[in-house]
Amino acid sequence: MKKPLLLLAFASILANAQAPAGYYNSANGLSGASLKTALSTIITNGHQDKGYNGLWTGYKTTDIDKNYENDGSILDIYSEKPVGADPYKFTPVTNQCGTYSVEGNCYNREHIVPQSLFNEASPMVSDINFIRATDGKVNGMRSNYPFGKVGTATFTSKNGSKLGNSVSSGYAGTVFEPIDEFKGDVARMIFYFVTRYQSKLSTFSSGNMLGNTTFPGLQTWELNVLLSWHNQDPVSQAEINRNNATYTYQGNRNPFIDNPNYVNQIWGSGSTGGGGTTTPPTSTGCANETFETIPTASTASYLTRTWSNSGINWTATDARTDQTISTKAITVRDGALTSSSSANGIGSLTVTTQLKFTGSNGTFNVKVNGTTVGTVPYNTNATTTTISNINVSGNVVVELENTSTSNRVAIDNLSWTCYSGTSRQVQNVSSELSLEQNTLQISPNPISNNEIFVKGETQNIKKAEIYNLQGKVVQTIDQPFKNSKNSIRIKNLEQGVYLLKLDASTLKFIVK
Repeated sequence: MKKPLLLLAFASILANAQAPAGYYNSANGLSGASLKTALSTIITNGHQDKGYNGLWTGYKTTDIDKNYENDGSILDIYSEKPVGADPYKFTPVTNQCGTYSVEGNCYNREHIVPQSLFNEASPMVSDINFIRATDGKVNGMRSNYPFGKVGTATFTSKNGSKLGNSVSSGYAGTVFEPIDEFKGDVARMIFYFVTRYQSKLSTFSSGNMLGNTTFPGLQTWELNVLLSWHNQDPVSQAEINRNNATYTYQGNRNPFIDNPNYVNQIWGSGSTGGGGTTTPPTSTGCANETFETIPTASTASYLTRTWSNSGINWTATDARTDQTISTKAITVRDGALTSSSSANGIGSLTVTTQLKFTGSNGTFNVKVNGTTVGTVPYNTNATTTTISNINVSGNVVVELENTSTSNRVAIDNLSWTCYSGTSRQVQNVSSELSLEQNTLQISPNPISNNEIFVKGETQNIKKAEIYNLQGKVVQTIDQPFKNSKNSIRIKNLEQGVYLLKLDASTLKFIVK
């Protein structure tokens, strides 16, 4: 379970899933069926088939709970309870199936896309990207049914996953519905499957979920369900951890975890099918700036540039327009790129950057309504970065601010998804641990070298606690300023946003 502290103030996770530099370069500037094909090539290259029995070995690194209990048990999406005690736990290897009769007996290998649809053939049958370690009984109850919204449940697992009749538009058969916490996980695994194996779809059975053409690759009703789930449940740190471990084990990645906006760019409004026979659903993107309408006068001069596109007014300060990444791009030096106010919030943001001319690697600060929600790196390679789980509702102003005063950095293909859920801002902070304006301040922020510098009166602080955004205490330090009046040494933390609680004061900081 996640600790039920609503520590989600200004919440975002710097969810760059550590793909190698340039991993997705060949997909830059593409959309629709062309993007799907490019991603298929990327994730097919390097894929090492470790065999069906190899999954047991893979699960010892890919499916370990590091984000809920963080106790080394198996992270099972059919039994994990985000709030409340889990009904049972599985010890890796010790509790692998085996035989089962009831929930909690053992875990086995759940093909999110049923293996009967591809006749248990390789490499699909052992592709860990879409095969999860799950409770054997629930896996058996799910059987070969597609995923969808359940009306009346005929079976409910102990964490609330359900089997029953479909109330998803376009399909009236039996479906299986995971809990909300893992709906996006399921959607992105299926998107991976129909992308990785798009050339084989015509030879697979549909199972009332798969399409038989390369694009879109899914039946329309199922695609609509999965698009909804993808957007309502953004990429989590647990997915990022699994994607990285999978890459180490198997040699390929799930691109929809690395770059969630690929989903919209492939199946959203405006994508081109190139021979597909279903019409893609309406786009769930809120912004998609390709910089094709930027002004071109005085291109090499650094000026304030303004333009409009799709209802958003853009301003780039100390910027030039003569550099490119895919086609046109805006290049910012000692300045920032800022949007006008945009409705419908922001879920995840994706952008491509590239350092031009001379200079050094650096970052942009990404701000939403003036609050830093993450950073975007840049270097001499064209690099696409996604920041997931920003999750701010309502009207938003988005800004990318160059942290350097001299590096000249091109920005291209900036987009973000809408967010209509509960905003993860100050109003949702628990009274148990609230962010507040006070005399203490972390500077610089983001921090570096595992050291936090705190400005203000620190000599009487008795205790420091560091929380991640799941509400888990990741480090506790008694008398934190005993050896230094203004700094705290911390252990290695993953890239992301954290909260530092100093007695009664709480401060937000970012680890790059």
